[in-house]
Amino acid sequence: MGNLKRYCLALDLVDDEQSIAVYEEHHKKVWPEILESIKESGIQNMEIYRIGNRLSMIMEVDDSFSFEKKQQADAQNPKVQEWEKLMWTFQKPLPFAQKGEKWMPMKKIFKL
Repeated sequence: MGNLKRYCLALDLVDDEQSIAVYEEHHKKVWPEILESIKESGIQNMEIYRIGNRLSMIMEVDDSFSFEKKQQADAQNPKVQEWEKLMWTFQKPLPFAQKGEKWMPMKKIFKL
């Protein structure tokens, strides 16, 4: 397995403390089918961080990963579609997102 590539993505949550608490509870017990679909796509590591209602996801992926392939696989997986529909009840697009955009890649501006 060559070098891993890292992506950082951002998304907002509905700005409601109770809703955010439920969202975090879901992420303490992510459905096994979702974890499997993430691993199968070439994502080796994934972390999600939150401040207020802003989320940041860090993914480390191997050479087999592409956003296009992940999107196609997700579209064919009813359990992923069910999870995404549920998660979207807690999430909202970033203010500058285009229609249909969810997690958006962030631009790296500094590295030590």
